Amino acid sequence: MASTVTEAPRVLPALPGNVGNANLAGALKSEFTKIKSVRSTYWTLLAMVVVSVGFGALASYSATRNPQPPPFDATAQSLGGLYISQLVIAVLGVLVITSEYSTKMISTTLTALPRRGTVIAAKAIVFSAVSLVSSLIICFASFFVGQAIMSSHHISTTLSQPGVLRAVIGGALFLTAVGMLAFGIGLLLRHSAGAISTAVALLFVVSILIHLLPHNWQVHVDKWMPAIAGSQIWTVVPSTGDTPNFGPWAGFAVLCGYAAIAIAAGLYLFRKRNA
Repeated sequence: MASTVTEAPRVLPALPGNVGNANLAGALKSEFTKIKSVRSTYWTLLAMVVVSVGFGALASYSATRNPQPPPFDATAQSLGGLYISQLVIAVLGVLVITSEYSTKMISTTLTALPRRGTVIAAKAIVFSAVSLVSSLIICFASFFVGQAIMSSHHISTTLSQPGVLRAVIGGALFLTAVGMLAFGIGLLLRHSAGAISTAVALLFVVSILIHLLPHNWQVHVDKWMPAIAGSQIWTVVPSTGDTPNFGPWAGFAVLCGYAAIAIAAGLYLFRKRNA
C-alpha cells in the first residue's frame, strides 16, 4: 500500500512593515520618474534656454548699439529673455498636472496613492526643484553672455556689485514662482488649453489691459500684477515713475501670494472632485 506523504505548510517571509503604505518619499520618486520620462519636459527646458539666453543676448547687443541714459541696469538687460521664458515655464507648470487628466493617468495615480494631498505635494516639490535648478543655470548663462557682449562698451557689471547676485538668483526664483502659479491654475482647471490661456492672460494680457485704465488708477493697480511685481526681484536699479513699484522681495512675495492662492484653491477642489 502506497504511503501518503504530508507536506509541511510553506512559511512565507514576513513583508516589510511599510509595504502598502504609500508615503511622500515613494510619491517623490514616482513624480520624478514621470517628469523625466516625458519628452515635453526636455523640449520645454530647451526652449527656455534658447529664449532666455537668446533674447538676453539680443537685448544686451541692443544696449551696445544705442546710448544708455543713467541709471542703466546691465543685469536686467542681460536677463531680458525672462519676459518671454516665463511663458515657457508656465506651459510646463500647467502640463505637469493637466497631462495626467488628458491621458486619464490621474485615476491610476490616485489608485496607487489615495492620499491626494501627498500626490499634489510630491508633484509640487519635484516640479519646483526641477524648475529652480534649470532656472539657475539659465539665469547665470544669460547673465554671463550678456555681460560679455556689453563689456566691450564698458556698460557691463559683475556679480560682486551690490544687488547683482541677488538679481540673477532672483531671476531663477521668479521663473520658479511663475511655474508654480501655472501649476496651481492647471490644478484648478484640469484642462491644458484653458489653463495655459488663463496663465498667459494673467501674466500678460491683464497687464496690457490695465493701461486702458485712467492714469491715476493705472499707477496703483499695475504694480500688483504678478509678472510686474515678481520681476522686481531680478532688477538692480529701481524703476522710476509716478508710483514706485514694490521692492525686490516685496514684489516677489506678491507673486508667491498669487501662486499660493492658486495652489490652495486647486488643492481644495482636487480633494472634492472626482478624478
